[in-house]
Amino acid sequence: MRKPKATKPHGVSRRDFFKTTGAGLLASEVVAAPASRAAKPQASPVRFVPASGLTQLSANLYVLRDSCNVYVLKNGNRALLIDFGSGHVLNLLGQIGVTKVDAILHTHHHRDQCQGDARAVAEHIPIHVPAHERHLFEDAENFWRNRRVFHMYYVANDFFTITHNLPVAGALRDYETFRWGSYEFLIYPTPGHTIGSISLVGTIDGRKTAFTGDLIHSPGKVITLHDLQYQYMSTDGVDFATFSLQRMRELAPQFICPSHGEPFTSVDSGFTDLIGRMREWVRAYDPGASLTMDNQPFAVTPHLIASYQTTSCFYAVISDSGKALFVDYGSASYNFIESSLRSLPSHDRLRFIAHTIPALEARYGLKSVDVAMPSHMHDDHLNGFPYLVHHHGAKVWCYENMVDILENPRGNNLGCTLAEVIKVDRSFRHGEKFKWEEFEFEVCHSPGHTEFQMALFAEIDGARIAFTGDAVHPANGGAPYQLRHNVIFRNWVESDSHVRAIRNILEHEPNIIAPGHTKPYVANKADLEDLKRRCEQEGQYFKDVIADPDTNFGLNPSWARLYPYQLAAKAGSTSTLELRVRNYRAKPMHLEAGLVLPEGWNASPDIATLDVPAGSDGKTGFTVTIPDSWDPTRPRVAVAADVMADGQYLGQIAEGVVDIEFA
Repeated sequence: MRKPKATKPHGVSRRDFFKTTGAGLLASEVVAAPASRAAKPQASPVRFVPASGLTQLSANLYVLRDSCNVYVLKNGNRALLIDFGSGHVLNLLGQIGVTKVDAILHTHHHRDQCQGDARAVAEHIPIHVPAHERHLFEDAENFWRNRRVFHMYYVANDFFTITHNLPVAGALRDYETFRWGSYEFLIYPTPGHTIGSISLVGTIDGRKTAFTGDLIHSPGKVITLHDLQYQYMSTDGVDFATFSLQRMRELAPQFICPSHGEPFTSVDSGFTDLIGRMREWVRAYDPGASLTMDNQPFAVTPHLIASYQTTSCFYAVISDSGKALFVDYGSASYNFIESSLRSLPSHDRLRFIAHTIPALEARYGLKSVDVAMPSHMHDDHLNGFPYLVHHHGAKVWCYENMVDILENPRGNNLGCTLAEVIKVDRSFRHGEKFKWEEFEFEVCHSPGHTEFQMALFAEIDGARIAFTGDAVHPANGGAPYQLRHNVIFRNWVESDSHVRAIRNILEHEPNIIAPGHTKPYVANKADLEDLKRRCEQEGQYFKDVIADPDTNFGLNPSWARLYPYQLAAKAGSTSTLELRVRNYRAKPMHLEAGLVLPEGWNASPDIATLDVPAGSDGKTGFTVTIPDSWDPTRPRVAVAADVMADGQYLGQIAEGVVDIEFA
């Protein structure tokens, strides 16, 4: 291997640099990045510059030891930078013949990685950042306005966020590929040092190289441990880091380029040592804690594999051909969803980190994921579905009333909706049967936990299996009842929903219940009958306590709703909003409604009328026009529907939000 070539420290001023090296082309040749309206970069807050110079690591790869390691990948007179530090690297590039920087890629959002980015913005160098940390760059000032300091139990070090907004040219999305010339980099999620961290993996000068940010400092070491605690007293960040280290080790890179510390080649032993040391600390500090990397699937029957330690259970029915039908596929563990939710901005989607599939391939003969079916519409059960579609070619099949929820996630205001469109390939009616590979299944509507839930029944290896989603749960400790249900009104509950779900299970007489949470268990008819009795009793409780004789009006907050609940529209455009109504009366319902809009907006008609038959659904539409001159500092506003029903004035009982886009 070629011996690294160290350059001498370069101490000339920026003006002298551009005069003597000709690198003023850095500013004149590069294509300007699109600037965010909200991001108006201030002058660079950098006060010091590093004393070191560029060090050559291989023919086309260099490093500058700045506030972080800044890596320079050279291609002729052009360069790609990985992290940026103070920005001093721009003063040195002329020494290696670089006259143009095509882009900066950031591994995470901490200030030491990007504190000089204002200079890059001034010189029109495009900046690309991890997708799940984009808001901590271009909306940093809003983050600081809202970050809790008093009453703080979320102790993650997002305090290391930059202090001013920076415009971003692009997002580095998990598992996608960033291409630059002949180079390709896998964008690999490696949460730990920050929840949104990524690593970049590609071949440079014949060697598989990973730029790992602050995932690892050196063999067996991390730069800080305090960054690996997100929740009060927790080891949650260590859990993320060990999982990421294990996944990165499986990619078998040959050369690790960390953000701090020296690049190294002892990859397997270095990662193994670090995992072992962190595991030992977790065992000593919290003996009852488990690590996500240790979660393993198990065989319920030869063809049915369960993963119950994940956030929600997911099940793989693996055929003799090696194809799999997945029922649910959520996050890797409870920690992976709970900690991610704490860091999530209001408009983002929950981050997904792939898991378990390598174990299914190695131990149970999985060759491909053919179909994925959600037991219900909640994000903890289908967070991994987009990944299965995009990276495994899986088809998505579901119960018919889930189609709109999955394909139009902005449409409704329901609990636990995944903020990503999932295209559905096939849907099923209540009671519909289908055959997949050598197995036969039946789909049934199973409301209660949510209206948008199914039960899936099949005979697998001689056992009658009921995939029940979150319809039933073993109670903690099994006392006083073995089974229980849950009630979340925002999920759309009606007075007999749970009874219908339990009745379906009883009618199919399963041997094994495969629930949405906890291990599969042997079905007990007496326990199911007892749960059905309590659910029927609950219906009477609802009737006794709710004033309206049609109880469901007091259970379902979405009986009158605007659709889509989250409308995305451009300033100056006209869009459609619908008022949708479910009539729980035993007689037709007549409604009149008008929209309550921001000043300057227009709706047509001014008043809409709607007649909904007894026990049915109905809808009416409005066109809404947003003025072209709408204030860009108000990108999200609320609207409401003022409603009169059967001569009774109900007021503004339905609302929605509008996200305004600007050209």
